[in-house]
Amino acid sequence: MSNIAKAFERGKAFIPFLTCGDPDLETTEKLVKAMADSGADLIELGIPFSDPTAEGPVIQAANVRALQGGVTTDKIFDMVRTLRKTVTVPMVFMTYANVVFSYGAEKFISACGELGIDGLILPDIPYEERDEFVSICKRHGLDLISMIAPTSADRIAMIAKEATGFLYIVSSLGVTGVRSEIQTDVGALVALALENSGCPCAVGFGISTPEQAKQMAALSGGAIVGSAIVKLVARHGRDAAPYVAEYVKSMADAVHSA
Repeated sequence: MSNIAKAFERGKAFIPFLTCGDPDLETTEKLVKAMADSGADLIELGIPFSDPTAEGPVIQAANVRALQGGVTTDKIFDMVRTLRKTVTVPMVFMTYANVVFSYGAEKFISACGELGIDGLILPDIPYEERDEFVSICKRHGLDLISMIAPTSADRIAMIAKEATGFLYIVSSLGVTGVRSEIQTDVGALVALALENSGCPCAVGFGISTPEQAKQMAALSGGAIVGSAIVKLVARHGRDAAPYVAEYVKSMADAVHSA
């Protein structure tokens, strides 16, 4: 069983997201430990990029802060190496193709495998261009996570058939960010994905309250939350860990009770 599959062992997974290096990597390290201790089943680590096209203003601003603070891919790798000595929760990187290409795809993905990173999310890679990444990921024991947006049924079936790890269901068209309500028929999206895949599904984009998280987890295999956590980090900076721990616990409890 892959590490990512283990994240869904209790039925529903809570998946928090952080931008690495915002406000600094020491704080990121503390936050990852706090989230793991507070019930996170899988942790998404964002590697900052100067033009994060899938992100709303909250995560874009975090990317800018991290890059201005001097974070680099190698420094993030070093941080993960340290974290893996104590943190056993599955972890995946979310970043953009340019980050991987500029590092060298083989070199980047092989380093991820050595570090104990379990998967990779590249939101700007279209399905038609993922093959070159899939083969490298397979070689180094990573799952390349596919994203499914509210698009045509034919396309959803095609993406789901090839999925590994878990399927990231995008609850809303547009960029990441907190939303007061989610209007997409998530249940129908998940049902169509599961008809064509053996992978669990988790829903992201727009989830910020325990009620929303529970509602989305009831329709799928879990909930992914980014902007609401990144907002807490922006507000509390280096002192964010206890606030994030409390928030993650409330969200994880809601998801696990769905």
